[in-house]
Amino acid sequence: MNPTIRLINNRKSLRSYAHKAVERDVKNQIIHAAMRAPTAGNMMLYSILEVDSQHKKERLVESCDHQPFIAKAPFVLIFLADYQRTFDHYLHSGVEEYCRREGRTMRTPGEGDFLLACNDALIAAQTSVLAAESLGLGSCYIGDIMENWETHRDMFSLPDYVFPVTMVCYGYPKTEYEKEKPVLRFAPGYIHFKDEYKRLSPREFRDMYAPYEKEFYSGITFKNNAENPGQHNYARKFDSDFSREMTRSVRAALTLWQSQEKGRDS
Repeated sequence: MNPTIRLINNRKSLRSYAHKAVERDVKNQIIHAAMRAPTAGNMMLYSILEVDSQHKKERLVESCDHQPFIAKAPFVLIFLADYQRTFDHYLHSGVEEYCRREGRTMRTPGEGDFLLACNDALIAAQTSVLAAESLGLGSCYIGDIMENWETHRDMFSLPDYVFPVTMVCYGYPKTEYEKEKPVLRFAPGYIHFKDEYKRLSPREFRDMYAPYEKEFYSGITFKNNAENPGQHNYARKFDSDFSREMTRSVRAALTLWQSQEKGRDS
């Protein structure tokens, strides 16, 4: 098997790390790989924030849905969707005067720019994860960094057009952690379509989730009065407190971007 494909197949999230520091040279290789990732228009609409402070790692444990392993990770990177740097460059380049001269209204970053920067940041993050895996490190994504935006903005001095879209914890595994069997995923037929999107029927949903029910739900008692895995997942994930907070937090960040844009248009 191609070694890159083998690496992708064998990767799984790692939440327990050996008591071993990640060497600066290894960190630099991971960051370099991230910066080699594809980026929209070669604009690199992201920044990478290394969390070195143990105090801040411990604060992140609480602000990111109470996950203690964050504080024990020897290497933590936050990938920031960043349009501030590009917009600052426009301002320093005299774009305001240029727009006046051309009879144009200077726009500020909007929702589309926000999503484009998120794309750039996430592509860089995944490239870093694969690079880390190739260097013998495991990793775990922390999407909860999108929660508590105001707290994280203050913790890391984030300006208006910067949003923490994901965080990754890296470290050496305590032991060999390759699984004997692949991480469970949906069958390709439910994910990979040609030419047009396909909505699934009740029968297809049953078939799609059958391996998951056997692996994860066999013999368990559903929580929150749920009667089946769909209700259980809805209550535990989609309608959870952390999911509601994440939605509120992202909305708050987007509202700021939108208010800045409206302010310039008025």
